[in-house]
Amino acid sequence: MRDRIISRLSSLRSRGERALALFVTACFPRLEATVDIALALEEGGADLLELGMPFSDPLADGPVIQRSSMTALANGMSLHVLLDQLAELRRRSTLPVVLMGYVNPILRFGPERFFTEAAARGADGIILPEVPLEELGRFGEFYESSGLARILLVAPTSDERRIAELDRASSGFLYCVSMTGVTGREVGDSPDEHVRRVKRLSTANSVLVGFGISSPEAARRFASLADGVIVGSSLLRRLASATSLREITGWVSEFKHAISAA
Repeated sequence: MRDRIISRLSSLRSRGERALALFVTACFPRLEATVDIALALEEGGADLLELGMPFSDPLADGPVIQRSSMTALANGMSLHVLLDQLAELRRRSTLPVVLMGYVNPILRFGPERFFTEAAARGADGIILPEVPLEELGRFGEFYESSGLARILLVAPTSDERRIAELDRASSGFLYCVSMTGVTGREVGDSPDEHVRRVKRLSTANSVLVGFGISSPEAARRFASLADGVIVGSSLLRRLASATSLREITGWVSEFKHAISAA
């Protein structure tokens, strides 16, 4: 539940540490790989896992996540499979897990049923990137009844009033999008002031920065401005080429070591 996220971030903050959140697409690169990958990430130092729910038309995602979604769907991924894998992971790990995905599969599954089952299987929060704050009310009762964290995204185009509204409506953490556009692009120098502004205005939630963080150096830079970072496309590229999970664990450790110096 959301308390697992809040407790983990609070514990890190009390020690002066930043959070490393990692995004992986469920059932990529193989149908049965999800749990073993998650455990390898945790061993490497991940503080939070974002588990992507593949969809055929991921509007906010760049080519890397798009390809991983297509591979996962071809592998036979479904929300039923994902929930079963989530339950297995929860039996073996206390790592906070946030599900991230698009609305269509959830509507087909049944929103109330999905939120209820996601919480029962061990999820801690849900991110719906295509749903704006004004439309989120249709899922509000499901967030509340399930106890799942409602994690909202702040864009570089959000003004101060909008940032404050998103902070009040969120629980768990606030997802600071570092740049406009889709995931997987290299982040430039301009987002620093945006991240500082979001951090300054977010009084209710920790702030994690995502989009375009592809190297330990970039992770250190943004971790120094916020409470942590989210790495996705870069990890998926590594998963596609890695020869062992030990290699992935070592790769994660490099990011964790980098942000420890932020």
